[in-house]
Amino acid sequence: MPQKATVDKLLAESFKELVAVTPVEKITIKEITDKAGVIRPTFYNHFQDKYELLEWIIRTEILDPILPLFQGGFIREGFTLAFQNMEKDKDFYKKASRMEGQNSFQAIIENCIKELLCEFMKEQVGENAKLHNWMPTDYLAEYYAQSLSYVVQRWLESDLALPASEVAKLYYYILNNSMEEILAKMR
Repeated sequence: MPQKATVDKLLAESFKELVAVTPVEKITIKEITDKAGVIRPTFYNHFQDKYELLEWIIRTEILDPILPLFQGGFIREGFTLAFQNMEKDKDFYKKASRMEGQNSFQAIIENCIKELLCEFMKEQVGENAKLHNWMPTDYLAEYYAQSLSYVVQRWLESDLALPASEVAKLYYYILNNSMEEILAKMR
């Protein structure tokens, strides 16, 4: 039996190939396992459902590689790498971004980003740090996760051929400037 990481990658590749031709909502676990050459119980030994598989793909391909950059103080480079990694497989992410409802792509990616940012922020300022009583780090992480997932969703939905580096640059700019400053520069 292949190692867990190998099976995870095999299932992920199978899923990505299926997403290229079938909407995510219509893909079955049987189709994923048949394409991967494993049996259904193997899938369930690794993932609860196809949405958890999508989370795994987002974490391993997009978010895990940027955490060391964030931890080293290279936030801009981390955002750039995240968008570049997504751009490498943009067709897959674009099709996945069409998922709506309870298990929407935006909700899944937002949750993944929030978890990463919570981990990072707690490493940086401690478990119980708060800007105010009503603003613990997990609220702050959620705020940034919502804004970043929104930018990701709009980038994937747009027909503009905006390169990943430009999207990252724009997001980083918005992140580091107030609305007043941005509006003043737009005048």
